[in-house]
Amino acid sequence: MNKIRILLAEDHQTVREGLRMIIDSQEFMTVIGEAGNGREAIKLAQELSPDLVLMDISMPELNGLVATAKLKRILPDSKILTLTRHTDDAYLQELLQAGVNGYVLKQSPSSELIHAIKVVMSGESYLDPKITEKVLIGYAKKTIKLKGEMRGEKLTERESETLRHISLGYCNREIAEKLDISIKTVEAHKANALKKLNINSRREIMSYAILQGWMQET
Repeated sequence: MNKIRILLAEDHQTVREGLRMIIDSQEFMTVIGEAGNGREAIKLAQELSPDLVLMDISMPELNGLVATAKLKRILPDSKILTLTRHTDDAYLQELLQAGVNGYVLKQSPSSELIHAIKVVMSGESYLDPKITEKVLIGYAKKTIKLKGEMRGEKLTERESETLRHISLGYCNREIAEKLDISIKTVEAHKANALKKLNINSRREIMSYAILQGWMQET
């Protein structure tokens, strides 16, 4: 099997050395080049045509955001995985618009980076779990907390139980069995809860579940 050919774009040499050790320790991937700034990353990417560029955001001469946008125009088939300490939603939105395929935090374990590389190379997008939860919580605070609950709408115990089970992935039939009620009653509890909270999508249900701490209970 051909190894995944990776270009490192990171201005700190000690960090690059650590990343190279992590990547080269995996039998299915290898580092083919290292760049210390954005301009060098673009130059090397054009010369080496890597399968994936591991791109830091904060680099001299040309930052990772600008370098990513340029690389996506020059080498649209190359995958770009951003490695950064920033958890600000603004960075994430800008990078997604620039065309990154994934976003991993430097403070995450090395196993997270390896997993992210696998996911991105399989054709999927990847967001570090810590960022995903932060984005969902921020989204929830801007929507749910300012919509239903601020109006004083309170869920009944059954409505809360129903939403909790929905957030954990159970279907209506399974919820009915767990709560010992009919499927129609489950549907009614769900409808009442969504109406009270003024939410209508699964994403908002998941956000509400995170705010309630339900996901941490699993």
